[in-house]
Amino acid sequence: MLRRRADVWGCADLDAALPIWARSRFGSQLFVYDAHELFTEVPEVVGRPQIQRIWQWVEDFIVPRAQLRYTVGPSLARLFEQRHAGCFFAVVRNVPMGWENSATPLGDRQQPLAAVSAALALDAQLQAPSTRYQEAPVLLYQGVLNVGRGLAQLLDAMPQVPARLVICGEGDCSGELRQHAERLGLLATGQVEFRGYVLPAELRQLTAQATVGIMLLENTGLSYYYSLANKFFDYVQAGVPQLCIDFPEYRALNAQHEVAALVPDLGPATLVAELARLLPGGQPGAYHRRLAANCRLARHEWNWQQEEKTLIGLYQTLLTRG
Repeated sequence: MLRRRADVWGCADLDAALPIWARSRFGSQLFVYDAHELFTEVPEVVGRPQIQRIWQWVEDFIVPRAQLRYTVGPSLARLFEQRHAGCFFAVVRNVPMGWENSATPLGDRQQPLAAVSAALALDAQLQAPSTRYQEAPVLLYQGVLNVGRGLAQLLDAMPQVPARLVICGEGDCSGELRQHAERLGLLATGQVEFRGYVLPAELRQLTAQATVGIMLLENTGLSYYYSLANKFFDYVQAGVPQLCIDFPEYRALNAQHEVAALVPDLGPATLVAELARLLPGGQPGAYHRRLAANCRLARHEWNWQQEEKTLIGLYQTLLTRG
């Protein structure tokens, strides 16, 4: 970093904060703290008190020294502000690129021809979601396979769910989850499929073809409880209703546009009952169709073309202030 030049130095989360702050100080330049999560409360930290105290010290040191601070959701912003009096946190949600209509894929940016063609094809899929449901319903989970993602509970529920589960991603629990699915007989029957790592373009196609997205978290710490996961918005952009944990940020968004079936806990019986409500008789019902229609409305609002205006405005104000 000493060989690089910049007007502003920004870090993503606490694990990058100290060296970036030091570099900004070395050049007497502006420092930005981008909090993707409440780092001191992630599952990997919250169960290790000594490690947690170290990271809390880093947070206490870094936050007051930033000239601009922002995080991914209102609940986390309020929590940071309570922890650090006088330190304002803006909100920039981690939402994906979207389409206002098929004539302007990915907003007004200049895209390579192949990317434009892919965007138009995917947008056509999203406009006609009924074509997805000609075969058995597909539940899709995308993301890391780590502790606290509700995947073990979902696997326990799957024998009673008339649908397939496709899991995209890897993580610390990859082996354990595969063994759990094997013990339940879900791999032998093909009801559960682990796809491993999936390239972004392929993942978008898989998401667009899914029947229900999975967005489950355990309350293993405040970072998860107040989270606003990007997969929540990915499912919305694809027009896919989702089975979602009833945490504050998801509840607030669902009050604006009902796009998710919210569950109060991750008990297998709870998951089975809510999936039966979405897929009565093993096929999407009226409730599912209503959520899908709401997704197609919400995606025009919850997309990066809208959200980037906030981010650009924050940096414009910072640079003007100097």
